[in-house]
Amino acid sequence: MIIQRVVLNSRPGVNGVPVAENFRMEEATLPDEIAEGQVRVRTLYLSVDPYMRCRMNENTGSDYLQAWKLSEVTDGGGVGSVEESKDERFVEGDFVTSFNWPWQTKAILDGKQLEKVDPQLVDGHLSYFLGAAGLTGLTALLGIREKGHVRPGASQTLVVSGAAGACGSLAGQIGLLEGCSKVVGVCGTDEKCTILVSEMRFDAAINYKKENVALRLRELCPAGVDIYFDNVGGEISDVVISQMNPNSHIILCGQISQYNKDVPYPPPLPPAIEEIQKARNITRERFLVLNYTDKYAASTMQLCQWIREGKLKVKETVVEGLENIGAAFQSMMTGGNIGKQIILVSK
Repeated sequence: MIIQRVVLNSRPGVNGVPVAENFRMEEATLPDEIAEGQVRVRTLYLSVDPYMRCRMNENTGSDYLQAWKLSEVTDGGGVGSVEESKDERFVEGDFVTSFNWPWQTKAILDGKQLEKVDPQLVDGHLSYFLGAAGLTGLTALLGIREKGHVRPGASQTLVVSGAAGACGSLAGQIGLLEGCSKVVGVCGTDEKCTILVSEMRFDAAINYKKENVALRLRELCPAGVDIYFDNVGGEISDVVISQMNPNSHIILCGQISQYNKDVPYPPPLPPAIEEIQKARNITRERFLVLNYTDKYAASTMQLCQWIREGKLKVKETVVEGLENIGAAFQSMMTGGNIGKQIILVSK
């Protein structure tokens, strides 16, 4: 069986910016027969995410991420349908997902890698299992719950950077659902600001490319910032931290502004900002959703319930065609997406 797949063609290099040409499409073949315990799947949707930039390096700088190998198939979150199964848990027509789905049109996978999903849980939107009802949603929800220290009724202000991205757009909404009194997003276009406020219930949004973030934050959050969901790091985070209250909390989720740089994770704060953090007793602990697997099932059900009830609005930027995955990845890394970046491989 002839299939199409995407392999890592080249590395961006230390401090390099990823481009579409770092990936390459090629033909490959699948065996006609599958072994016991295996499942042949047809790929429907693939996810591309900022953390994958680290996997493009020979050394990921992480103790839990494996580097992609040159000229070998790349992988990430995926959803597909079962075409043939020799695993008793799955039958033809089942929908399944995996965090380690190869970027190819069809694949033969070990059934142990797969989890069955029910499209009715997300009103038929299978791609949501890669975003709002998947690892992205779990990151937003568990990040808020485990590191945000939200106290309903306490009049806490939450600021989210990368607020129009896959995780940030969910984190702001979840902050409100969990009891924050005000949520302010920071993003990079007027269109994103409008969507955050008009569709996702953010109280306000700041366009960091056009506005003075420090000034706007003081105007919007005169009582200071109590919780900061940090997706970007860098100068934006420095500004937010400088306006945080004593005993406040940083949810250190991602540092997309630093992923192209050869720096440790999490990157150290500038001395002046680090001094503010320490003097005000601001918590800044690395958040890794993989440390909370025991809470995945209940949290996923909560996310699906909010989606069905319309309490959690979901945005996606969908690009059709496996051949366009490199361009979509490059666009996502420069803020070209609103919500989750999804690749539609087949219908």
